[in-house]
Formats: sequence, C-alpha cells, structure tokens
Amino acid sequence: MKKEEHYDVLVIGAGGAGMTAALQASELGAGVLVIEKEPKVGGNTNRASSGMNAAESDVQLQHGIVDTMTSFYQETFQGGGRLNDPAMLRFFVEHAPLAVDWLAKRQLPLTDLTITGGMSRPRTHRPQSTAPIGNYLVRGLASQLKKRKVPLLTATRVTNLLTANGQVVGVQVKRDGQEQLIKAKAVILATGGFGANPQLISRLRPDLSGLKTTNQAGATGDGLRLAERVGAAVRDLSFIQVHPTVQQDQAHTYLIGEAVRGEGAILVNRQGRRFVNELATRRVVSEAIFALSAKSAWLIFDQAVRQRVKAVDFYCSVGLVKQADNLQQLGQQIGSDAKQLTKTVQDWNKMVGEQRPDEWQRATGRHQMVKAPFYAIHVAPAIHYTMGGLHTDPQTRVLDANGQAIGGLYAAGEVVGGLHGNNRLGGNSIAETVVFGRQAGIQAVADQRH
Repeated sequence: MKKEEHYDVLVIGAGGAGMTAALQASELGAGVLVIEKEPKVGGNTNRASSGMNAAESDVQLQHGIVDTMTSFYQETFQGGGRLNDPAMLRFFVEHAPLAVDWLAKRQLPLTDLTITGGMSRPRTHRPQSTAPIGNYLVRGLASQLKKRKVPLLTATRVTNLLTANGQVVGVQVKRDGQEQLIKAKAVILATGGFGANPQLISRLRPDLSGLKTTNQAGATGDGLRLAERVGAAVRDLSFIQVHPTVQQDQAHTYLIGEAVRGEGAILVNRQGRRFVNELATRRVVSEAIFALSAKSAWLIFDQAVRQRVKAVDFYCSVGLVKQADNLQQLGQQIGSDAKQLTKTVQDWNKMVGEQRPDEWQRATGRHQMVKAPFYAIHVAPAIHYTMGGLHTDPQTRVLDANGQAIGGLYAAGEVVGGLHGNNRLGGNSIAETVVFGRQAGIQAVADQRH
C-alpha cells in the first residue's frame, strides 16, 4: 500500500451490499477501494440460501405469476409489525425488480422462484439451479469487481472514520499491525449487523442471552460504533430476529433456509404432530418452537423437496439430515412416534390433494409428500438478523440525531435500521443488499458531482 491514498468512494465491508455498492460506483466512473476486516469476502451474504424478493418482475411474468408492489409492501409492513419506515419500504419495493434486472445484466440471472414465510405468492428470485443465492452472488460480484480492477483489501480493519468540517473524509485502518490513513470523498458503511456480538445482544435483549447464532464471526456491529463516534443516530436496536430452523447439534450452526419449507416441508414436534403454519413469519414459527417442551422440532420432507432445493445436498453432505425409505423408519430414526408421524403426513397429503385449508391456515408451499426417500432435520431457533442499525434516509445518507445527513457518509445492508420493522421476512435481506447497495454507490457519486 502507498503511504498516502485518495479515492472517490471507499466501501467498508465486502458482503453483498458492499460489493454491489463498489461495483455500481465503479461503473459510474469513481475510483473505488473496498476494505474487508475478515480474511475472505462475503460476510453473512455467503450464508443466505433462499433468494431475493421482488414484485412485478419480468421473471414472475415469465412464470405466469401476477404480483403487485402494493401486496409486497403490505405483506412486508404487516410482517414487520407495521413498524417499518414507510419511505424506506416504498423505495425498497419500487427498486427491487430493477435490482433483479441489474443483476441479470451482470451475468447473475435469478430466473427461478420460490416462496418464503409471510408472502402470498412466489416472489423470491433465485438461480435457475436453485443453488443458495448468497454464495452465487458473492462469487459473481467478486468476479465483476476483479474484472473492473477494483482494489479489495481483506484482513484490514477500519479503526476510525476521519472527519473535517463535519464531513467524513476518509478512514484510519489497521493492516498487518500497521496504522494508515486513507482519504476518500465518500465512505460507504456495509459492515453488516451484530448477530455475532453476544455481549451487545445480551445488553439489548436479555431474553435472548445464550442463544446460538447463524452469523459469521465478523458480524459484530463495527459499523455502528464507527458511525456513532461521528454523530450518527441509531434506531430499533432491540429488534433482533430469531430464525426458527437452525441445525445446532454440531460445533457449527447451520441455517436451514426457508425455501425448504417454501417448497413443501412441514415441522413436527417430538410426538410427530404438526403444531404451526410453517410459513408464518419467523417470529411466529420461532415462538411456536420455543413453546414446545423440547424447544426444538423436526423438519420433514421428501425427495421432491430435495430436488427443488439444491441446498439440501449440502445439508446432507455435512451430516445434518436423517434419511429413510419410509415414514415409519424415519419416525424411529428421529425418536418420534412413528405411527403418528406417518398419520401426520397422510393427513397432510389428503388435505393438499383435496385443496382443503389446514387448521393452521397454511396457504402457500403446499405439496404432497409422497416421493421416497424421506428426510428429517432437527432444528431450533437461533439469533439470525438484527433489524435495527444506523438511521439513514432512503437514499442511504447516514443521519445524525437531528435527522440531518452527515456529509460523505452512506450505509447499506444490515448495518442500517428501519426497513424491516420488528421482523424481517425471508428473501428481503438479499433484496435489501442489492437495492440499497446500488443506491449507496449511485448516491456517493451523485453527491460529489453537485
């Protein structure tokens, strides 16, 4: 690294939001540098599996699905306890289909669809292969940045934001034990949430103390600390999401993506009975599992679901999945009442076949479970996502306590609060990283030109 460096745009964090912002700013002609504290890029985006929500997209029309932005807005608003920031939510909903098109034009098409909890129709866009979306995007965006020769430093920690006359003008970094100052006309924070910071979570939400997390180790809330030191306001920090279906029996926790339920899996208790609408919001499903005496449940599905959700191959490869030729054997394997489990699935198949509502009013992702082999994954809730974060406007400018933009400072992705209200719907975080990552890249360049 040179002694004195100057950039038009400096992006902190190389997950989905950061790499999108960097790519968009670079395409607009800005000199961009990306800084990532972890040894590899991707952040929590690497772990995202279900897809990216958008309504009124061309992909939906190709699948014969008629959707409206109004219904996407209302379902997200409802799912967030009606606490979402309306201006941010409107911007998000209106720009989501544009973000899907933007990715397609950069060799990252999302031409398959699934459905997640809280949604009334398939609007979760994913790769045609049904591969987990996170790693697909991370690899694709990293390769686009490489093509454009955008410098990306890993294992480099930003220790401070530099200011002059109330504007952010660069950063102080630590790399290989050496401190260095890097100047920039704009800094974009894309540092992710704080789901891997147990001390902060315990302080904000003592009721969640001791829960495991789905987050990668770097999700510790660094961006909040950096921005608060220069006067940024935060919002909704106690809104912390617990994901209902996380495999926690090994040293690592593994998020079992919502697409598994979206494509037809059901949840059963220790007795082999269903107990919830599996595609209700994450909060509702998590609370239903917490209410069980075991505080855990089994996700049950068949070969047809496995074929529709590529991630299941990975879950099998790391030993998370029980498998049997029939439901009787599967029930015995998981220590459940085998007769009851068989009956539960038979009842489910009959109800789906007759298109009858079930007692939990599950209306989506209903497929008969008839194709052997049959599978089960043991799941329990874990900390997954922090809905709170920095207070920004829909244009991604970071605001101070008086609601005024802090010059030169922008933020996108999970480091920002307000979009999701008190509960995020599956498929909205990847959409958020691309929608607001793009906007941060655009805004950081546009503000310099005025």
